[in-house]
Amino acid sequence: MYSRDVVVKQAQKWLGRKEADGSHRAIIDIYNQHRPLARNYIVKYTDSWCATFVSAVSIVCGYTAIIPTECGCEQMINLFKKIGSWVENDAYVPSPGDVIFYDWQDSGVGNDVGVADHVGIVEKVSGTTITVIEGNYSDSVKRRHIKVNGRFIRGYGVPKYSQSGGSYTEIAKEVIAGKWGNGAERKKRLIAAGYNYLNIQSEVNRLLK
Repeated sequence: MYSRDVVVKQAQKWLGRKEADGSHRAIIDIYNQHRPLARNYIVKYTDSWCATFVSAVSIVCGYTAIIPTECGCEQMINLFKKIGSWVENDAYVPSPGDVIFYDWQDSGVGNDVGVADHVGIVEKVSGTTITVIEGNYSDSVKRRHIKVNGRFIRGYGVPKYSQSGGSYTEIAKEVIAGKWGNGAERKKRLIAAGYNYLNIQSEVNRLLK
């Protein structure tokens, strides 16, 4: 099961990471260690890393099936299109956990269809103000505030989050607490409840580490 809250919380954990002290490198390392590595390109610490940040959040959460991994914005948009999770509408009102793309050459007239330059994860929407957490924003992980249908919005990746049920992290904590039984019984019960057993087990392993 996929939870918006899990993605937002992971992005929040990395607020303040920056190039100046090298703390952004751990984010890039997570991306580079993931397989398959998009286009077999190893991201350098000096590369732009906004899409790498979004991808690393997805990797840590175990959400790569709904938030595709890429180090390039245009390539990530193409992957969202491929899985039917792209919204070509600047005026779309996003939800937390949606992925927002920007085009700094946007004229502000009509729906922008230019080349994307930057990307971030929507943290919250209050009224007409969108708060976004972005990697590589002034060489760090920072928040940006932008208006709904504001200039520079290119479009949105809208991951197919679950409508109900606990997140992988929540269920993994229950597994660790013994609420789902042990061994084959646990696997059978998780699958019967509609969960991806391998993803749950992966999250259990991550938490135990």
